[in-house]
Amino acid sequence: MPYVTLKQLRYFDALAREQHFGRAAELCSVTQPALSMQIHELESQLGFMLVERTRAGVLLSDKGREIAKRAARILGDVRDMVEFAHHANDLLAGSLRLGVIPSIAPYLLPPLLPLLRESYPILELHVRETQTLPLTHELVEGKLDVLLLALPINHPEIETLALFDDRFLLALPHERRLSARVRATSDLLEHESLLLLEEGHCLRDQALTYCNLQQVSTVNTFGVSSLSTIVEMVAAGYGITLLPEMCLNVEARARKIALTRFVAPEPFRSIGLAWRATSPRVADFRELGRLIKSAWSKGCIPPGRKRQRGARSANANSF
Repeated sequence: MPYVTLKQLRYFDALAREQHFGRAAELCSVTQPALSMQIHELESQLGFMLVERTRAGVLLSDKGREIAKRAARILGDVRDMVEFAHHANDLLAGSLRLGVIPSIAPYLLPPLLPLLRESYPILELHVRETQTLPLTHELVEGKLDVLLLALPINHPEIETLALFDDRFLLALPHERRLSARVRATSDLLEHESLLLLEEGHCLRDQALTYCNLQQVSTVNTFGVSSLSTIVEMVAAGYGITLLPEMCLNVEARARKIALTRFVAPEPFRSIGLAWRATSPRVADFRELGRLIKSAWSKGCIPPGRKRQRGARSANANSF
């Protein structure tokens, strides 16, 4: 029976991520010979070569890639166990590594972070902002604890918790505003220049799904990675877009755009949390979800909707 240590797995995990002995050794705070020796012993215990050593760096063998995946999961489970032992009786204490997608982070974090700091001052929060696919990979690998993103996430190792629905509105240049009695339909978008985020953003895919469109000539997704840029382009008359209600307090403020709600059933995205099914911190994540819902209702719902649910309008300031 091969005798494999957590130290060997930790060193190999660093090497697999860095693809370089020197950088991996620095990451593990050891000398390069010490790290190299542990990798060699791991290969001897397993009975096959994990890496190919080249002048340019390190290449993982086919078996090495599989071992790297398994090592990442094992190390993630160990971290979960340690976190559980340290904070078994404390809610939202210690370290929490939160992943957030870019179409949520700028709008929900500003009301959420002060609420978290006030409610749980000893929480050590680390935030990672990027697209859904890399966040999901990092969650499964144990590099993140919980994700805040648009659902659904279909993965056998991930559990989710839906928190609230974020409705979409149609944004047009101000001079093209519609009558207050008119509601938008997907047909209205068919022959328009539709401005969307670049590929990889789930918000783009959700908009295309509602419009029943795929890659067509009227869809402009060339290199834009922020809703702020999209809104500026709409205001300048370069096209129209779908905006999530969450962003309006930030993106629609002082910009010359018109906003119109869609006919029922209105398009929306479901916002929620995702975590590894094996995580022992479910109570933490449910409490985080409660705080997120509170932050959403206090800081992200536009004033017009708070006064009158379902209100509609043709300008950005009073819909």
